[in-house]
Amino acid sequence: MMEVNITYVTEFVLKGITDQPELQAPCFVVFLLIYLVTVLGNLGLITLIQTDARLHTPMYYFLSHLAFVDFCYSSAITPKMMVNFVVQYNTISFHACAIQLGCFLTFMITECFLLSSMAYDRYVAICSPLHYSTVMSRRVCVQLVAVPYIYSFLVALFHTILTFRLTYCGPNVINHFYCDDIPLMALSCSDTHMKEIMIFAFAGFDMICSSSIVLISYAFIISAIVRMRSAQGRRKAISTCGSHMVAVTIFYGTLIFMYLQPKSNHSLDTDKMASVFYTVVIPMLNPLIYSLRNKEVKGASKKVFSKGCETFKILKLRK
Repeated sequence: MMEVNITYVTEFVLKGITDQPELQAPCFVVFLLIYLVTVLGNLGLITLIQTDARLHTPMYYFLSHLAFVDFCYSSAITPKMMVNFVVQYNTISFHACAIQLGCFLTFMITECFLLSSMAYDRYVAICSPLHYSTVMSRRVCVQLVAVPYIYSFLVALFHTILTFRLTYCGPNVINHFYCDDIPLMALSCSDTHMKEIMIFAFAGFDMICSSSIVLISYAFIISAIVRMRSAQGRRKAISTCGSHMVAVTIFYGTLIFMYLQPKSNHSLDTDKMASVFYTVVIPMLNPLIYSLRNKEVKGASKKVFSKGCETFKILKLRK
């Protein structure tokens, strides 16, 4: 019987966003700036919420966790992606690739359900304002944050195990800028049919469940706003939900385009562009959306900035 020599893959090469040399340096600068804004924006928002007592409410409790997820989400992808712009071959070990995929899936799914929790919070605030403090107790808020974290971790672990139990014995160049299920399956030399079914099933379930909570919550919110007699009350309610509605629309719109398109129309190059948006751009946009459209956050920021200026003046006078 003839023996067949099979060489199994021990590392992968990330192809990156572009292989055009003239675009490498500009892309590196652009994504470095985006990442710096992401880190400063999200960590700054978390610090602001923790230090200002006026922001110790359920709404900002959820927002601080959203900022934390966005920071981790971006940090799992962007630094490694930027390596592509400064080296010829951006390699990643088999186990590091598994860790990156697991982190990416965990934070992506967590963000889906955190946005749902925030929609429910806004529903209670607008539709049942008198019972808000009772319904949105500390215990309920912790549960609405803890469940998405736990569920997302378990689902990500399941998918990561499935993906890396596949056999990889051929080309090791991933046509992407990070380790993701679909480009990894394209490299596998084993049957990926079951894995494809699992991706579609879980992605569909997660998006249908989380988006249903958002849509139902906003159906009740819009109904309540329409019934309001005061124009000022309507403006205040819309202002309260405006930032969240923008964030939800951007995030879910991109994910629906990415994961629920027909397989015949599925293009890895198209996926790359969509992936750049929701792994790099959205984590940067969220703190900006909530900061620029929220009077309480802007007020807290001004307060911190003025305190910082006063402290700087005192230190300067002492010198």
